[in-house]
Amino acid sequence: MQHTAHNRDTKQDILYAARVIIGRTGFASAGLNEILAAADVPKGSFYHYFKSKDALGVEVLEEYFRSYADLIDDIFSRPDLNGYDRLMLYWKRWMSSQRVGEKTSKCLTVKLGAEVSDMSEPMRRVLIEGTDNIISKIAGAIECAILDGSISISEKPKKTAKMFYEMWLGATLLFKITHNDDVLIDTYLTTQRFFDPNTIKSAEIEEPLIDAFGR
Repeated sequence: MQHTAHNRDTKQDILYAARVIIGRTGFASAGLNEILAAADVPKGSFYHYFKSKDALGVEVLEEYFRSYADLIDDIFSRPDLNGYDRLMLYWKRWMSSQRVGEKTSKCLTVKLGAEVSDMSEPMRRVLIEGTDNIISKIAGAIECAILDGSISISEKPKKTAKMFYEMWLGATLLFKITHNDDVLIDTYLTTQRFFDPNTIKSAEIEEPLIDAFGR
């Protein structure tokens, strides 16, 4: 039993190290030796836990989407907030996580989407399933906000969720290219105005956000 637990912990160490390194360098540039060294795992042990680097990439993405889904569920189930405030907290957290630059907060959908979709069909399938699940959760939150009367929109929730998720992915990609967080702030304010056209706090971002670039 102890041996099984040890194996599980070691595998998680490899997955964590891989997620950090892949998030920084991309999938192709992430070397197995570098990942194993970061995880403090002997080089010859990799194939005891994963059949291939591709299989490692699949599990990194699966774990990323599981943890991301848990985060979304926590936000969208907040009993102290109405539907509109839950939605805006989600987008605010998205913006903040990209700006702060935590090791595991980077959007792997943006980081790996274009890179691995042409090289790994299993990883592409995980990306499709993961993003579809996120969009469904956002759509569910929009439906709840409509039901509690905190937002009123004419578009269908699923269509709206897809539109804004794609917009935020594009903004995150531009932020990576430019290192200018204006694109994230503008996207947040556009989102805010869409869900609450009469807002009087359109320029207000309540939680302090750390600027990852020291400005």
